[in-house]
Amino acid sequence: MSSREVIKIPERIVNQLLNAHYGVYNHSTVEICHWTKKSLKNQGVCYKRVFYGIDSHRCVEFSPAGMMCTMKCIFCWRPMEFMKKVDMAFEEVDDPIDIMEGLMKERSRLMSGYPGMPNVDFRRLEESKEPTHYAISLSGEPTLYPRLPELVRYLKSLPSTRSVYIVSNGLQPDMIKRLMDEDALPTQLYISMSAPNEEVMYRVDKPLYKDAWSRYIRTLELLSQADTRTVIRMTMIKDVNALDEYIPEYVGLLEIANPNFIEVKSYMHLGYSTKRLKKSNMMSHEEIRRYARKILRRLKGFRYMDEYPPSRIAVLQNMVRYVDRWIN
Repeated sequence: MSSREVIKIPERIVNQLLNAHYGVYNHSTVEICHWTKKSLKNQGVCYKRVFYGIDSHRCVEFSPAGMMCTMKCIFCWRPMEFMKKVDMAFEEVDDPIDIMEGLMKERSRLMSGYPGMPNVDFRRLEESKEPTHYAISLSGEPTLYPRLPELVRYLKSLPSTRSVYIVSNGLQPDMIKRLMDEDALPTQLYISMSAPNEEVMYRVDKPLYKDAWSRYIRTLELLSQADTRTVIRMTMIKDVNALDEYIPEYVGLLEIANPNFIEVKSYMHLGYSTKRLKKSNMMSHEEIRRYARKILRRLKGFRYMDEYPPSRIAVLQNMVRYVDRWIN
């Protein structure tokens, strides 16, 4: 670590994150995901395993912009009330190697109690020490981190890495373009979709930019050109953004992005979102299935690929812009 001053999450917030079982390193965060914990005990796997072949117990979910975001989504289960900063200068951030060394130490600390737990699969526990998948998606908006292209290239260079995901809200099209231009696209690039139009975006996602909608459309246009696996992840909130009347507008946006996959997922009543939404705003898996099929009826060139009831999610696959579902 160099002696220069870098951004740090305030101590008060760090303490709350540590109490919530996060790991923190300056401006970056890591957590042991619910499905990683389940997988270590052979009690289930993440839908990414079911849909794409990702090993849940060998996945690292983290963010290089832990408490920084350009949206205040009402459905976010993360503590976005703490997310105040939306700019990260190159000279005030950690370099990718520092971040990963710091976060992997934090991850080891978070997992230190697992050998003494009942029902732990020790083979999987040992394998988890050598991650094969990195999900840059935990909290905050990763595309705010100005050295993201370097981070992706570094992760891809590690000998055990099979895949790297980025999940973005789509409001930093310039960074998406940099990832494309600097040969730094992740294995799978996710853009979130939770609004069919600008009015709903400002009501549901609460973006901080006045030009958020035009930024988002630009990102969707770039997604259609990206030379990597692309996904639109739709977060559906019952009686809020999952109305039948919105389907034509959603389809219009999906046609712009032309992703390889579309994940249609229910909002989950968890974490800090319980302060903003009701449990009744969750959709049942059957409701998700029906909504996905309604989208499919209007969207040409896609098929209903799979679903995963435990996560209330269905996935559609683009058969024109086709890639195999399984990540090798």
